[in-house]
Order: sequence, then C-alpha cells, then structure tokens
Amino acid sequence: MQKTAIFDPFTFMKNILIIGAGRSSANLIKYLLEHAGQYNWRIRVGDMDVSFAEGKIGVSAYATAFKLDASNDEQRRSEIEKADLVISMLPASMHMKVAKDCIELGKNVITPSYIPDEMWELDDAAKKKGIVILNEMGVDPGIDHMSAMKIIHRLKAQGAQLDSFESFTGGLIAPESDNNPWHYKITWNPRNVVLAGYGGTARFKENGTVKFIPYHRLFERLTHVDLGTDGSFTGYGNRDSLKYLKLYDLEAIPTLIRGTLRGAGYCEAWNVLVQLGLVDDSFALDYSPEMTWESFTSSFLPPGEGDVKLRLKNYLHVSEQNLEMLEWLGIFENKPIGVSSGSPAQVLQRLIEQRWVLGDHDKDMIVMWHRFRYTIDHKHVELQSKLISYGDDPVHTAMSKTVGLPIAIAAKHILEGRWNLSGVQLPTNPDIYEPVLQELESLGIRFSESELPV
Repeated sequence: MQKTAIFDPFTFMKNILIIGAGRSSANLIKYLLEHAGQYNWRIRVGDMDVSFAEGKIGVSAYATAFKLDASNDEQRRSEIEKADLVISMLPASMHMKVAKDCIELGKNVITPSYIPDEMWELDDAAKKKGIVILNEMGVDPGIDHMSAMKIIHRLKAQGAQLDSFESFTGGLIAPESDNNPWHYKITWNPRNVVLAGYGGTARFKENGTVKFIPYHRLFERLTHVDLGTDGSFTGYGNRDSLKYLKLYDLEAIPTLIRGTLRGAGYCEAWNVLVQLGLVDDSFALDYSPEMTWESFTSSFLPPGEGDVKLRLKNYLHVSEQNLEMLEWLGIFENKPIGVSSGSPAQVLQRLIEQRWVLGDHDKDMIVMWHRFRYTIDHKHVELQSKLISYGDDPVHTAMSKTVGLPIAIAAKHILEGRWNLSGVQLPTNPDIYEPVLQELESLGIRFSESELPV
C-alpha cells in the first residue's frame, strides 16, 4: 500500500540566523518578520542576553529567540549549520570567526561592519564554496557606498572628470529631542562611541596629496557642514579613506575624504577628554570604592591652584562653552564612579551611557552628506547629495532603520536567488545598490540632490 506524503511546511522554509540583537537590529528583525509569511522564512535570533532577542521578535510564529554565546565555537557552528543565511550583528572583531564557519559549512553571510583586511583572504575559499560574504551593508558603511557609487557611475557615464569627493555621516539626535549641550545621545554600541578613531590615524587624499591625522589631533582637524534648515554640523576624518580610492575606482581623483558628523561643539569638547587621557583604552586600573568623578578627573591633572574644573581649564586652555559641556557630562561631580576596575575609556563609557541615554519619547536622526566636484564640458560643477532620516522611537531608531533595512533587503535578494554573487563583496556594484536603494526610497530613506556651478 502506497503511503501518502505528509506536507511539513517547515521543511520548505528558509532559515535565517541573526547573531546579536543589539540596538541596531530592531528594524532588521521587524522587516524580516513582516515578510516571513510571504517568503516562507523562519528566523532565529540569538543573543548572549536572550531578553534582547525576545524583545525584538515579540510574539511571532515565524521567529524564535534563544541564548547564544557567539564566542562558544561549538554552539555558534551548530546554529550556523542549521541556517540558509547568517546575519552577523556582532562586534566587528567577531565577524571573521562567523565568516570562516560559513565558508566551511557553505552558508551565505551578511555583516554591517567595515571589512578587515584579512577578510579579503577568504575570497577564493568563499567562491569555491559558492557563497557570498557581503560586508559593509549597513548605513556607514553601507548606504554611503551605495549612494556614492550610484552618483559616481552616473557622472562617469556622462563623461565627467571627478575632482573631489567628500562624504560625512552622523548618527545624531533629532532637533525636538536635542536637550543637552553635546547635541548627542547614544543610538548604537557605546563602546564604539567612546573609541571612535582611537588608536589609529585618519588617512585621506586632499588636493593630490596624501594626508595623515594622528588620533591625538583627530578632533582638531574639522570640516564644517552647513545644511541650511537641516542644521549645521562638524565632521572629523574616518580612519582610512585611501582604500576607497580603489574600491570606488577613483584612483586619479585629487581629493577623497570620508568622515563622521557631530553637532556643534561636540568635537572640541570631546578633544578635551582625548587630551586629558580619559579615552585611553590601553591600560586598566583598580579603583577604590571612594573614587569619585571629581577625583578620577583630578588624577589625570598636574598639581595646581583651584578646584578640578579650574585646573582643567588652565591646563588644557578649555573654553567656557566646552567647560560647561564637560560639567554637564559629570566629570567634576563628587559622586562615585561605580566601577572597581577598568581602563579610563571603560570608566568614561559608564558615564556617557548614563548621561547620553535616549528618553522614552526621544527620536534620533541620521545625516549623510556627499559633496562631489567635477568637470564636464569645460565647466566646474558642485553636486551635493544629502539624506536626513528620523527615527520613530527609542527602539526603532533612524540608526536601526538605516543599518538594518539594507541588510534585510539584501537578505531577501540572496535568499530568493536574485543575485548571482559569490566571494567577499561590498555593495559597490549596480546589481546590489540599485534594488536596495530603490526599496529604501519606498521605505522613506531617500536622498535629495542639488547642483551649482563652481
């Protein structure tokens, strides 16, 4: 007697593994859940703190939250083996382990982080396995690449000669929620906020000459970006703009600079913390229970007359505006630092997590600005392209949207077989950026452009 096959819908589902359910994952998970029924996806979200994963998926028949220690090789590999696609939302330092597992197990993987040089060494192995390792698929890096390449390819097709390209992005606070003198609140990994640029040298090309800015000068060499009614901002250089000369196919361009935007006064005040040594992450100390923020700050100052605030002002020639910002931050307060050990950067991180927290009704914003200068038909032209994206609430932030949605859209295209990609990839070719930018625009993430003669 012939047996009747039993239909099991889970057999035909495509399994997506998301490793890490931090601040930037909310809109990624939301998008995947909204489309899971249509595309027959099953989503597993693993995090060291399972409550993060549970909070992101809510109640869904298509998703499961579970505790995942990504540093546990056996558990990580076991979960990757079950997946059709892996999305790593881990700290950048952990992506290599995930990528190597995915090659061995034949799984596609997407990350939002800057690609480390050693990742390129996996290109041949990934191609042999027929999988794609798609990196830099967030906002910066990610949307910045895609939007820039769309313009670069268009201008080249028109016969333009590109003379200069500047690109700056910032995760900032929306004007209606901007109620502190730093004009900043945390919407992503706070450790990355504290260590932005730390230990490295910003490298870029300006007027045909390679330039270097060591970290201790990074927040003194600034670019001012005035976007009119959308606000005025200050930018500092990212670590390595030079590698994008080749990746953008702009080796001959005289000027290429990539950087990060902050609100007015932020960089100058942050530079005081840099010069003082409060962002140093190279050593750890033990602290007494009596250590206060005032005594902690004092420990970095030479002897002198007056209180800690006055001594700092005189030592580093701090302006009144920056002094007020530092006072608001709390580094002069007679309150315990609340930690028994750690690097100065880790101590400072604890403070900014308390002071720069998003309120219950706060909204953030992403600002991205490109400026191209080019020559065409013997005319010099400046093109500016800008993106202003606002968050909905403290969970579904603009940061979460612009990091998570490009990844989610890419995941859909990979799972549906719409892209014939393999190896280590960045989103710099039209096959990737055209459909992603088009869908992002339909979701309200869109650029506006303006041109004027120079």
